[in-house]
Amino acid sequence: MNEKILVQKVLLLAICVCISGCLQVYQHFFIYWRPSFFEEIWRWWTAHWVHVGWMHFVLNMVAFACLPFLFPRASNRYLIILLLLLPPLVSLSFYFDHPDVEAYAGLSGVLHGMYVALAIYFFQYKEERIFSLMVLGFVAIKIVWELTLGSFATSELIGSPVLIEAHYIGAIWGALLSLMFIFYRLYFDKHHYIEKNIDVIE
Repeated sequence: MNEKILVQKVLLLAICVCISGCLQVYQHFFIYWRPSFFEEIWRWWTAHWVHVGWMHFVLNMVAFACLPFLFPRASNRYLIILLLLLPPLVSLSFYFDHPDVEAYAGLSGVLHGMYVALAIYFFQYKEERIFSLMVLGFVAIKIVWELTLGSFATSELIGSPVLIEAHYIGAIWGALLSLMFIFYRLYFDKHHYIEKNIDVIE
C-alpha cells in the first residue's frame, strides 16, 4: 500500500469515525425506530452509526478501522459503496422480516456484511484465498455460536442486548452484494474485451 492510498484510507476512516461520534450526541434522533420508519428515512443509514454507549462505539470503530488494513487491496470506492448500500438493506430487512425489532443502533450488522463482502470478493485472487476463507469461516462460526449459545459476554461489555439478527442479515447482504459486484465486473470486462476486438477488426 503506497503512501497516497494509505492517506486516503486513513482519511476515510477518520471521517466515518467523526460522523459516528457526532451522531452519538443526539442518538435518539438517529437510531432505527420502526414507528417512524418511512417518515424519517435518514434513520435507515444513521441507525448503523449510532451506538448504545461509548464502549459499543469503540468496539465497532476498532473493528471498522481494521478493515482497510486486513484487505489492503480494497479500494475506497468499494468500501464507500458497501457503506452506502448495506445500512438501508439491513434496515429494510428489519422492517419487513423482523417486525418485533422496534429499535436498533450499532454498526455490527454492517461490519459483518463488509467483512463477508470483502472476503468473497478477494477470494478470486489466489494469494488472498486462504485469508478470505479464514475470515468467512470465523464469521460463520461466530454467527452460529451466537445463534446457539448467545452473546452474553458482549452484551455485558456494551451494557445492552446484542441483536444477533443484524449480524446474519448483514452477512447475507454482504455476500449478495459482493457476488453481484463480481458478476458485474466479469460482464463489464467481457463486454469491454469484445468491443476492443471489434475495434481492432474494423
